[in-house]
Amino acid sequence: MSEANAGKALTVQVEGSSFARIPIRTRVVMPGDDLDEFIREYAADAVREGDLLFVTEKIVAITQGRSYLVEDIKPRKLALFLSKYVTRTPYGIGLGMPETMEMALRECGTIRILFAAAVSAVTKLFGRKGDFYRIAGDKARAIDGPTSGTIPPYNKAVVLGPERPREVAQHVKSLLGGVPDVAVVDINDLGGNILGSTLDKEGEKRLVAILRDNPLGQGHQSTPLGVVRAV
Repeated sequence: MSEANAGKALTVQVEGSSFARIPIRTRVVMPGDDLDEFIREYAADAVREGDLLFVTEKIVAITQGRSYLVEDIKPRKLALFLSKYVTRTPYGIGLGMPETMEMALRECGTIRILFAAAVSAVTKLFGRKGDFYRIAGDKARAIDGPTSGTIPPYNKAVVLGPERPREVAQHVKSLLGGVPDVAVVDINDLGGNILGSTLDKEGEKRLVAILRDNPLGQGHQSTPLGVVRAV
């Protein structure tokens, strides 16, 4: 069995059962790479009956052509304004820079982002958090901006969320002969969610708990794939 990433536990207990979260180290995924070939190269021999393969949303999006160099994004004035009011965290810039906010406006629509910003501005006054992303939706939540810990060349890029993640999960499962379940995940050191999977709702809820501490890491680990295995 592979080793856990630094600072992460290999196994975790959820609902009275133990699960190993096995990271799969790979090369850096680049625009133009074929996801099918990448999965075959790194995951085909790593999974077995009863496993679940989880795939980070970022590599799915990159292979779909959804990464953009920061220097090529020209933010509108509204993006400059809105980004000033986004709380930045040590775990990611989110929409706290004009370029990521600009991509959110393009992805989600100006009206939806403005509505989300207005509601969250009011509810924050009452100590409530998270309404912006609850209203803006998964597309806004999944946008990744560059950080100092991001692997090049994505330390100078904005990566959008993947398109059709549930279909991607179904396709990858078929690609691997239907052996493992598959989930496309958006997990970071603050938590995360399942964008698409071959699981039912209860299975997705359990998977979020299993991956709660972000076992693939958020820096230079180069482990965009992982296997969950009952132990």
